[in-house]
Amino acid sequence: MEKPKILIVEDEEKLSRVLQLELDYENYRTTATYNGKSALELLTEQEWDLVLLDIMLPELSGMEVLRRVRRFDESTPIILLTARDEVYDKVNGLDQGANDYITKPFQIEELLARIRAQLRQPRKAEAPQHEELSIGDLAVDVDAREVRRSKQPIDLTPREFDLLVYLLKNKNVVLTRDQLIEHVWGFDYFGDTNVVDVYVRYLRQKVDKPFDPPYIQTVRGVGYTIKEYT
Repeated sequence: MEKPKILIVEDEEKLSRVLQLELDYENYRTTATYNGKSALELLTEQEWDLVLLDIMLPELSGMEVLRRVRRFDESTPIILLTARDEVYDKVNGLDQGANDYITKPFQIEELLARIRAQLRQPRKAEAPQHEELSIGDLAVDVDAREVRRSKQPIDLTPREFDLLVYLLKNKNVVLTRDQLIEHVWGFDYFGDTNVVDVYVRYLRQKVDKPFDPPYIQTVRGVGYTIKEYT
């Protein structure tokens, strides 16, 4: 079996070298680069099984690299390496398409566990053709990733869209935060469950607030549901 191929994008050369030695020892094939521009070139020109991406990089930030990569590659697992510990930075990274994040300083055993978790995940399959979901005047074309309410288009981020789709597939069913984390962020997501509350708030601002009635409901002490009015 061929060794998984990992790209390490980290401008601290000492840390990058440690990561490379540890990953090589764990039987991964590694390549290291130290700035965002060269990372983007490598990601454009080659296929990788996983990417470790620092946010603070010279020439091109890790967040910008992530945004550009996700325009042409939605499936390669990307784990952000960040010294920042603010909820906003974590949410922003996940919102742009990162699969996971780990905050510096970290234990190598934890990073290795996160890498294994991502490599166990199947690559994203294409959405089923012509799948459409609806509730009242809210309509979602899953294949085209288009959302409309009262025939007005609504622009959602990828994570907001995935959350809305999962709620719609389970309309009138109360879903816990853990269920939403598992199905929208992935079973092996290690972050805080309060990210669900943040995204539900974002979604309500776009899908419910400008319209009537509000579909997304909070079930106190349990979670959330999208409710069909009769």
